Amino acid sequence: MTIAPGPPPPFDPELAAALDVLDLNLPSPLTAKVLPAIREGVAAANPSDEDLSRGGAYTVVRRMVPGPAGDPDVELLILTPVNAAGPLPGIYHTHGGGMIIGTSSSGVELFQEWLDEIPSVIISVEYRLAPEHPDPAPVEDCYAGLVWTAEHADELGIDPDRLIIAGGSAGGGLAAGVSLLARDRGGPQLAGQMLICPMLDDRNDTPSTLQMDGLGVWDRSANHAGWTALLGDARGGTDVSPYAAPARATDLSGLPPAFIDVGSAETFRDEDVTYATRIWQSGGIAELHVWPGGFHGFDMLAPQAAVSREARTARLHWLRRLLGA
Repeated sequence: MTIAPGPPPPFDPELAAALDVLDLNLPSPLTAKVLPAIREGVAAANPSDEDLSRGGAYTVVRRMVPGPAGDPDVELLILTPVNAAGPLPGIYHTHGGGMIIGTSSSGVELFQEWLDEIPSVIISVEYRLAPEHPDPAPVEDCYAGLVWTAEHADELGIDPDRLIIAGGSAGGGLAAGVSLLARDRGGPQLAGQMLICPMLDDRNDTPSTLQMDGLGVWDRSANHAGWTALLGDARGGTDVSPYAAPARATDLSGLPPAFIDVGSAETFRDEDVTYATRIWQSGGIAELHVWPGGFHGFDMLAPQAAVSREARTARLHWLRRLLGA
């Protein structure tokens, strides 16, 4: 018997105050017709290459590399600390955006913050977006970029034994999918996977999706639109690839150590908690944080809130332990 979920968990007071002043409402319904304007706005808000250089402290290179067999090349954004002695850890970044928006520059500044504490090379992949490029294009682009990165680790100044994949939201889902692909295809070998509020389950039917419908950031309606753009009529059905929707994977053994965090007041809470639980049940390693009162992407949108600072610190501590930095 299915039990209806109770009322939604309350937002953290600091986060609720920030949410009140942020204009984050996406058009509803979120259709292909409105995507160009949304994408243009996101691109305009992204940091420029000059911003990413941080006054010349980092080199910023964009490089085209081979894409999936028979498909176009993939662009990688490569950020390298100028004065750090290598070889360095590598952070392979898959950006968020619900599978339908975003660029390789989206959110990368969050990951770049770690370079001040743990000098690393960041490689951010410009994957094709749905609905113009449905599954498997996004995850295969991300995998192709990772393969090239691993094969050119020496050239990039990366220690191949300290290469991790990291992403938030849709990028977290893609990072999980690429980790599954790397396991099943025999490489590249990853030292870890950082999944920040990852988008994992196309079925869109967990208690948290019902609780947060119409609330916060990226609610059930937006989630439906993103998954439908990626999967079309297959969304929610029986024939969905686990590489597209990692919650569909029947075997979570043999994966690199995972860091998974999510807010208690967001759509993805239950699928993310379940994913961590299933990794443990498979004998794997996962560190799970459920941040009380956090909405989707809270630490990006309200970075000064106490819970946001704690979330970022927890990620940095995990990286230090994992990478021996």
